Amino acid sequence: MIAIIVAAIFGILLYYIAEKRNANKKFWLFMGLLFGPFALPFIFLTKKSKQKK
Repeated sequence: MIAIIVAAIFGILLYYIAEKRNANKKFWLFMGLLFGPFALPFIFLTKKSKQKK
């Protein structure tokens, strides 16, 4: 149960970070739900998108 809550928190966190970085929000939400805290460093390794979709 705790793992599900942690995954949900990181999914939401990655969603908001992706929104600020103009990245694909749905993709990062899924990555956060799937990998939890292990996905967090990877969003910072990606380049910021210059265009907002």
